[in-house]
Amino acid sequence: MCFSQDHLKDLFSNKLVAANACRGKSNAKSNLTMTKGKLWGGRFEDDTDDSVEQFTASEHFDRRLAKFDIAGSVAHARMLGAQGILSEKETKAIVEGLTTIGKEIDEQRFPWSASLEDVHMNIESRLTELIGDAGKKLHTARSRNDQVATDMRLFVRDAIDELQARITVLQLALVEIAATHADTIMPGFTHLQPAQPVTCGHHLLAWVEMLERDWQRLTSCRERTNVLPLGAAALAGTSFGIDQQMTADELGFKTVMRNSLDAVSDRDFVIEFTAALAIMATHFSRIAEDLVLWSSERFGFVDLGDAFCTGSSIMPQKKNPDVAELLRGKTGRMIGHLVALLVLMKGQPLAYNRDNQEDKEPLFDSVDTALASVDVLTKMMGQMVFDKDKMYDAAAKGYTTATDLADYLVRKGVPFRDAHDAVGRSVAAADASGLALTDLSLDTLQKFSEKIDADVFQVLTLEGSVAARDHPGGTAPNRVRSAVAEARTRLAQR
Repeated sequence: MCFSQDHLKDLFSNKLVAANACRGKSNAKSNLTMTKGKLWGGRFEDDTDDSVEQFTASEHFDRRLAKFDIAGSVAHARMLGAQGILSEKETKAIVEGLTTIGKEIDEQRFPWSASLEDVHMNIESRLTELIGDAGKKLHTARSRNDQVATDMRLFVRDAIDELQARITVLQLALVEIAATHADTIMPGFTHLQPAQPVTCGHHLLAWVEMLERDWQRLTSCRERTNVLPLGAAALAGTSFGIDQQMTADELGFKTVMRNSLDAVSDRDFVIEFTAALAIMATHFSRIAEDLVLWSSERFGFVDLGDAFCTGSSIMPQKKNPDVAELLRGKTGRMIGHLVALLVLMKGQPLAYNRDNQEDKEPLFDSVDTALASVDVLTKMMGQMVFDKDKMYDAAAKGYTTATDLADYLVRKGVPFRDAHDAVGRSVAAADASGLALTDLSLDTLQKFSEKIDADVFQVLTLEGSVAARDHPGGTAPNRVRSAVAEARTRLAQR
């Protein structure tokens, strides 16, 4: 049986209406939406199916770009006016109209419409309602392709600035806690096994350094983001005599993108930014994991404060580190967004493709999650109370000064590998007797190396161990204080 194209369309439409009726959705309304109101509808004869309307609409989430879209449009209009493409009167009307729209959006009075698809067409349509034909001229010498690329760069740039400010606040909080605990001794771990004694301040400053690299990555990302794509139009540029540098200057962009195809089609700056956030979230997760362990009964190093813990619905005694656990969990979410964006971009030919509509929700959620994470982590830092005694006692277990004994023997002229072997045998002997290294007698220690003298016991103390790491980046208390001072100066200069 052979059907014409029109017959097939009618057949499918009738079946769809029937299906909707079976689901209780039947009414007098057609499932087709007219294209006459579309800003792009002139070429089309067939109406848009309402399922397509719903499937392609993005205004419910990309309205978040509104203030950046307006800023870009104001700069574009002024540039068009300066170039004589718009009259002075038209330029003034457009700028005033866009300002009015901005107020409507801020005051939640703006008449958003899903049928207008996206933030750009909603704003342009409203502008035309307010000022008439002049509003229809705003889109001269641009496309939604370079428009949205500009909006996204403005959004990312703004998000970076906000995140960097908040990261700095978190770092400052950690630095001050580190200063308080510059000589508080705790165990340092490798493989989650006691390894060597360190100071609590030194451990906290490690977190500061992790966050410092996050801050620097955002700085680097911002530099590559801060390039203007507007002027690329759909993909090939524009035939109008525009001044892109003027637009760039007004919007605070450092320069203009060198290739129009690249300008509208790539979202690597979004991917890079989201990657930086995923790495930062990984650092949050590692900090959170430390806190989960330290606050457990088995460690008992820190009390996170009641305000940042929750209880159990069945076990009345529980105080759970839920906030720290959620920080770990949200890291997976942010890594997932990065993967989504990489997959989104990987198969796209040049130039712009509608796939890129899907770049916004992962980006927006990554930013929101990152901001919430850094804020809650900063507040949680202010509630932490460390148990110095438990930390000290834990550091004294697990033969954490064994490396100091090996270093002692090396300074006595013993090759390191021989020293390592001698200390290993002394640890085995102590472990078999249920003793600490410091509990072994001098005679016993000398059985493992004749180079050991009475001064060895000064080396085996926790205080002596941390004090001996007196070099840049070391855990000695005076080095921690120096690092605190340096960090305070560096962070204050931002």
